[in-house]
Formats: sequence, C-alpha cells, structure tokens
Amino acid sequence: MQTILSAVLPDLSRAAVIWLSLLGVVAVAVSALLLRPGRFRFDPGARIRRAAMPSQLEQAQEEREQSRYAQEVAVAAERATTTVRRRRAEWVAAQEEVEAAWLAYEAAEAGVRRLDAAAAMPLPHTARTPAEYADRERYLHRAALDAYWRRELSVEQLSDVFAHRDGWDPRLHPVEQELVLQRAIRDNLAAKHAVAREREQAAWRAAELAVAAARSLREEAHAAIGRRVAESASVLPLSEVAGPLRAQTRENVEQTRENKVAARGRATVPAY
Repeated sequence: MQTILSAVLPDLSRAAVIWLSLLGVVAVAVSALLLRPGRFRFDPGARIRRAAMPSQLEQAQEEREQSRYAQEVAVAAERATTTVRRRRAEWVAAQEEVEAAWLAYEAAEAGVRRLDAAAAMPLPHTARTPAEYADRERYLHRAALDAYWRRELSVEQLSDVFAHRDGWDPRLHPVEQELVLQRAIRDNLAAKHAVAREREQAAWRAAELAVAAARSLREEAHAAIGRRVAESASVLPLSEVAGPLRAQTRENVEQTRENKVAARGRATVPAY
C-alpha cells in the first residue's frame, strides 16, 4: 500500500500544479475580459479599415508631397502678385501717356480753329518775287523742323515737307503755311493718341489677366494650406489647430482689405 501511494503521490502533485496553472490562466483571461471587454472583441470591419489605411511610411511620404506642393503654389502665387504690380504700373503709365496725348491733341485742335478764323481775314499783300518765295520756303522748313523736334510731326511728314508733296507748297503765304502745318500736327497727334489708347487697352487686358492668374494661384495656395490643416486636425488636438486657422483667417481678412481698386480711368485692376 505504501508502495502504491509513493508511486501515485508525485503524479498527483504534478497534476495539481498543472491544474492550478490552467486555473490561473483562465482567471487572468476572465479578468482581462471583464476589465477591457473591447480589447479582445473580434471586429472584421475594424480590421478591414486598418488594412485599407496607408502605412506610416506612406502617410509621411504623402505629407511631404503635399507640403512641397503647397510651398510651390505659394511661391508661384507670390511671383504672380509681383507680376500684377508690374502690369498695373505699366497700365497706369499707359493711362498717363493717353492723357498727355489727348491734351496735346486738344491744344493742336484749338490752334487749328484759331488759324482757320485768321485765314478767313484778308492776307497781307507781299511782293511775289524769287526772294519772297525763298523766304517762304525757309520759313516752312524751319517751322516743320521745330515741330519735328517737339515730336509733333513724324519723320514721314517731315520728309513730305522737304519734298514739297502731299499738299506742302512753299509758295503759300506764311499764314497759310502755318495753317497747313497745324493741321498736319493735329492729324499726327490724333494718330499718336489712337496708338497710345491701343497700348493702354492692351496693358489693361494684360493687368486683368495677371490679376485673374494671381487670384487663382492664391486660392489654390489657401486650399493646399487648408488641406494640410484639415489632415493635421485629424491627429492633432483642437488647440494646436486653432492657432494656424486663426492666423490664416486674419491674413485673408487683411489681404481682402488691401485689394483696393485703382482710382483712375477704367480702374478695374486691383492694387496688389
């Protein structure tokens, strides 16, 4: 009997140890389930979502690409703003040129009207001698040269004066020559005003296109920044995201206040 007990007791002790170990594992598992029941819950949808989400490496690469894109768009928007300032300055200069050409044309037109009234009166009688005709020719050439140096006559008109063609007759009385000269000056200044007007319109269209391009790039830059902030908000606390959003809002408000309209002529190009 003692022999049998001595043979069985070691097996019983090992079995008891095994059973106690199993009971301990079961107790730990039950305690974990009771304390955190969702930890060991099987959720196929969650596992599929985690599998579909990009890895940390892919997410970091995507964030770098978006950051680089936002920086490139911001640089392009700044360059477009500089182009807008240059185009607007060119348009303002073209407007001033149009105004100056118009004032010169108005002065020439007033001179023509004054000489038309004077030509209606009897002309002073002068002897028609070769010396008189020579004096009239010199007077015409000198007056045409003076008008050319004042940029009132074109080089083609000056050539016609010295060639005595296209209505330039050196035998006319000086009053009549002055009238012909003033009419030529008026026509030349009218043509210059028309050319200046065309340049002003072209400068205005270029400025408008530059403004549209700058506005589009600024909107794209703001959208890129907004996408970055929105993605950061999904992982950052609200307090860390609110600061950049408030700063961006203040910048947009200040930029809106700065986008005033130029106050001359057509005045549709915003002053950047």
